[in-house]
Amino acid sequence: MLARLRAISSSKRPAGRRSALRGLVVPAVVALVLAFVLKTFVFQVFVIPSGSMMGTLQKGDRVAVDKFSPWLGDTPQRGEVVVFRDPGGWLPGNSDTGGVAGGVRNALSWVGLAPSADEKDLIKRVVAVAGDTVDCRAGHPLTVNGTALDEPYLYPGATPCDDYPVGTVTVPPGHLWVMGDHRNDSADSRYQRLYNPGGGFVPVDHVIGRARVLLWPLPRWASLPVPDTFHHLG
Repeated sequence: MLARLRAISSSKRPAGRRSALRGLVVPAVVALVLAFVLKTFVFQVFVIPSGSMMGTLQKGDRVAVDKFSPWLGDTPQRGEVVVFRDPGGWLPGNSDTGGVAGGVRNALSWVGLAPSADEKDLIKRVVAVAGDTVDCRAGHPLTVNGTALDEPYLYPGATPCDDYPVGTVTVPPGHLWVMGDHRNDSADSRYQRLYNPGGGFVPVDHVIGRARVLLWPLPRWASLPVPDTFHHLG
């Protein structure tokens, strides 16, 4: 009788282990799928890759990018900080994704906690939208549709247009004109206009989403609103 009880008890152990394992795996899979859906359709954490947005964002900062609004038909507006895919030739070739570090990075990217090493994404401020006329001359403030912009968000000491004075340009339909807040260290639309056959304009359908919140580092947590100067452009 005792031997029979032992046999019954031992036969239940694997089932109990399987049940416990299932109780751990299922929630983990659900959490990963949910994270993937959120990353794909709602928001994604983006790591600032360079100093081109200094004045507002530092290299290494983490921002939350709203990917849901474009699904609702919202289009980028003047003054917004947006993440967009490389229109062509704005960034160098892909970086190495091998080794353990590459594997960890790819895993974090899959759930939206880091950008993929082979993603060619940039972050800039929208200065002008389709139909706008931009005037960018050395020694003068940047103007949009004839109105000079007051730009307190610029990095201290940065000039509006001195580095790449492109003169007057008009943004074509379906495109944006974008610029970094650290104008002296930003290969933005001005630079691309002068040195890239693509002309410096960003297709609206290349925009991934709007950067809404500076998440990290925590002491600098802040929202990223549209500066007042753009509200006066109509």
